[in-house]
Amino acid sequence: MDELLLIETVERYLKGEMTAQEKTFFEEIRKKNPEIDQLVVEHTFLFNELDKQANIKAFKHSLYEVENKLTEEGVISKKQLTGKAKVVFLWKKYKRNIAVAASIAGLVSIVTTASISTYNNKVGKGDITDLMAKIKKTEKDVATIKSSIKDNPVIQKNPSPDYRATGFLIDGKGYIVTNAHVVNRLKTIYVENNKGEYFTAQTIYADQNTDLAILKINDTAFKTVYNLPYSINKTNSNLGEQIFTMGYPRNEIVYGEGYVSAKSGNEGDSTAYQVSVSVNPGNSGGPVLNKRGEVIGIITSKNSTADGVVFAAKSKNIYKLLDALKEKGDTVSIKLPNNTGLKGLEREQQVKKMEDFVFMVVGN
Repeated sequence: MDELLLIETVERYLKGEMTAQEKTFFEEIRKKNPEIDQLVVEHTFLFNELDKQANIKAFKHSLYEVENKLTEEGVISKKQLTGKAKVVFLWKKYKRNIAVAASIAGLVSIVTTASISTYNNKVGKGDITDLMAKIKKTEKDVATIKSSIKDNPVIQKNPSPDYRATGFLIDGKGYIVTNAHVVNRLKTIYVENNKGEYFTAQTIYADQNTDLAILKINDTAFKTVYNLPYSINKTNSNLGEQIFTMGYPRNEIVYGEGYVSAKSGNEGDSTAYQVSVSVNPGNSGGPVLNKRGEVIGIITSKNSTADGVVFAAKSKNIYKLLDALKEKGDTVSIKLPNNTGLKGLEREQQVKKMEDFVFMVVGN
């Protein structure tokens, strides 16, 4: 597609000028073409910034109109007002006559079209939201965890959790990786597998910088799992690399697929990737895998103001967590899987093999 025609098409899409049929067709192309999807994200950002600049200009124009009117009427003279003092004076004294929010002047920065190239470094932290789900009490019957442990009086049966997220095994002895922001919010932690069996767990380490945490299932009902079918990648992934993820944005496991859209996370964070994949609250802590069945990242958060901008901590951070545990003198022995049994399999078979090792993380 011609570059100018492509840009015009993106603009028509964002302005809502497409017919329903055109929009459906274009969205299908966007899903299949990472470059077009990224172009949509960049133009969305540009349009938002242009709107902000227009508001700033309107604000300044209103101030100048008030100043000129008052000067003409002899109420003030321009000698009385200079620099910042002029703006402050006019705003405080005549703000009722100005129909622009005061916050615009102080909070909105002027950016140029060139800022598109540094989009990832300009996203405000206030736009970043974690992907932990708050469970409504009216959904207790849906969120209730099924108890398969009938002979353990210590564990509360049918707990009613307040939050839901995701985690996955990194060692079959019961060690699970999830997000630090998940465990920070929970005093009591349970994990549930895809069979509806739940187990108590505890945090053994959390790193706020990478937003990763390691849980240990401390429930006697849990049985060691052997031969995890995936490996944990130590190296960086390539831009455009196809990925898929699994998690619990609802009370059952959900699959999503996409690609690596940037080699760094929010504000150029080198410990994370930006990925384009469909996620929702509850996906926090979910594994991100490449087509070879290697875990390359862990879902952490997304940008709430731009479609398809999701962040994932790089999987090599898991190795750093283990190194930190050793430095603390911790005697915990965790052996990460280093071979993948998913390589060469069709995606459906890969997902089926993964399901047993991805857990719902819930608690209060």
